[in-house]
Amino acid sequence: MKIGIIGAGVAGLSAALELIQRGHEVTVFEARNQPGGLAAGFKAPHWSWTVENFYHHWFETDYDMINLIREIGQEDNLFFPTSTTSLYVDGQIYPFGTPLQMLTFPKLNLLSIIRFGLVGVYLKLTKNWKQLENVTTHDWLLKWMGKRTYRVLWEPLLMGKFGKYYKDVNMAWMWARVHKRSFKLGYFKGGFHALNMALYNYVEEHGAIIMLNTPVQQIISNDDKTLTINTQTDSHEFDRIISTTSPGLLAKLTPNLPEDYLSQLKKLKSMGAVVLILSLKHALTNKHYWINLPKADGFPFLILAEHTNFINPKHYGGDHIVYCGDYLEADHPYFEMTKEELYAKFLPFLSKFNSDFNESWLKDSWLFKELYAQPVPFVNHSQNIPPLKTPMEGLFWASMSHVYPWDRGTNYAVEIGRRVAREAVNEI
Repeated sequence: MKIGIIGAGVAGLSAALELIQRGHEVTVFEARNQPGGLAAGFKAPHWSWTVENFYHHWFETDYDMINLIREIGQEDNLFFPTSTTSLYVDGQIYPFGTPLQMLTFPKLNLLSIIRFGLVGVYLKLTKNWKQLENVTTHDWLLKWMGKRTYRVLWEPLLMGKFGKYYKDVNMAWMWARVHKRSFKLGYFKGGFHALNMALYNYVEEHGAIIMLNTPVQQIISNDDKTLTINTQTDSHEFDRIISTTSPGLLAKLTPNLPEDYLSQLKKLKSMGAVVLILSLKHALTNKHYWINLPKADGFPFLILAEHTNFINPKHYGGDHIVYCGDYLEADHPYFEMTKEELYAKFLPFLSKFNSDFNESWLKDSWLFKELYAQPVPFVNHSQNIPPLKTPMEGLFWASMSHVYPWDRGTNYAVEIGRRVAREAVNEI
């Protein structure tokens, strides 16, 4: 078949890989000037490696991505460096990335530690996530872990990630985070952009056509059961189309979808992301890679990730790379603010991590925003997700909303991309 794919992110390229392996003709349309989607990256002139627009890493249990890396001959570039993930509690930073650090966490008493450990073991072992999606994470964790553990460990995470919806997120989402994730984190030599380009080149060399800087304007259903993609300059006819866009963009591209389906798309809630990246002359923290921050303490962002405490700064010309990231609703003022305005808002809080910090440390900064970054899974969310096959014959849709109960990430982008490709050619 002749198949068009909208989006050259990890899902779109994974779908293309699956289809060309099955002998189909594939054309990929990408609005941006590079592949990768939310996993895209950039590089300052004096860096040898790229960094991601939005912080990224893998877990040892991200088998779909690891297998894809092997499949395209890039296994030697995958590595798992030592890293420290931490919590900010009562004005101090506590490492919280290993079982020992969790069990000796000084902000919880012995009973709370025991309950935390037992619940963690249960979530690791149970596979029945369906029974957990009919209760909220807020209610379930309060009941089984206790008020103190919930208030210290989980409530700040939920509040930061989901804003006003934090009490409405179902427990299956939290189960997925605990059940699947590993303590060890992985990365790709050269950065995620290097992997994106390796996958891009592999797919292109094996027959796919990839059109960058080519935003799709409309998808049209034809009388002969084919579909047409209209871009700014051309029209392209296909037997099948796979869209890997956000729900909002799919609705915009296909206004002739049935009203009940469009209504279903509009009901899917998501949070956007705003990330300010700083290049500093000195390390900001003492070897902490990832620090979860409580917004109740007044922090204007959720995450501080010091990338060069994970990856050696020698790959970035000796610069120290720090992400200040937040998940926000689409109407939040941050989406209208300039880089300079956000930096002025974030700057006073950097001294909380290092009292010596001052503005002279700053070498450069970059700002990235994305309105569709984190789906919000409400109670019984599996009943709200549209099927991969849309009501428009021949049109399929795969997005971050479809990877539920798993959290969004490149590993699940690989899985959903390959799955929708098989379904599109009736080989699932």
